[in-house]
Amino acid sequence: MLTFQVLGPLAARLGGEPVALGRPRQRSVLGRLLAAGGQVVPVERLIDDLYAEEAPPRALAAVQSYVSNLRRALEPGRPPRSPAQVLVTQPPGYALRLPAEAVDAWRFEALVGDPEAGPEPLAEALALWHGPAYQEFAGSHWADAEAARLEELRLTARERHAGAVLRLGGAARVIPDLERLAGEHPLREGAWALLARALYRCGRQGDALGAIRRARAVLADELGVDPGPELRRLEQDILAQAPHLSDPAPPPARPS
Repeated sequence: MLTFQVLGPLAARLGGEPVALGRPRQRSVLGRLLAAGGQVVPVERLIDDLYAEEAPPRALAAVQSYVSNLRRALEPGRPPRSPAQVLVTQPPGYALRLPAEAVDAWRFEALVGDPEAGPEPLAEALALWHGPAYQEFAGSHWADAEAARLEELRLTARERHAGAVLRLGGAARVIPDLERLAGEHPLREGAWALLARALYRCGRQGDALGAIRRARAVLADELGVDPGPELRRLEQDILAQAPHLSDPAPPPARPS
């Protein structure tokens, strides 16, 4: 099976063996097509994305050469002059024809796209990450945009996974990851709320209040705003030792 990794260093494997993907611009062609998620990338867009500066006169010929080289690398057993099955020509450009499970980013999106996903599939999705998405192409506008989108999905998946484990009684298990998440991304109120709930359910009422007050201080310093209604309500519930806080945590609100 042919598989690709973009959640970290770009890599391809065929039958478990690494595939040589060539020089940087050739790798960029593959990366750009992977970022398109199977959609067609017009040749003109591919040239624009490949050359940050003004494209050279023979840019089209160069792209055609990169595509030809990649086809040989990705389908080494394909008979001469037979149509490519993976990196296909489809006017007005090129596309990758692959199942979702062949690309780690595509599989990640499929796993986290289920709003009813429990902790196991979310943990499986998060385990696919081995570094920043499309990291070797950082600085290219197409790569930065896709990496930012995937990173937001990853952070949301971390929160959803923690919430799912918390609802199953695993408060103590999720505290370390929630501490890291809130520390690395202190403007994420959802992470602070989950952390406070987990601490409270472990009998650490003071630490739970401390987490909310840390969130309050960060939001005030960084944005000049107060916490949103969820955190404010949670703070009052903790102070009142509201009975429902000892029940399984409610599912996180779905994005609007």
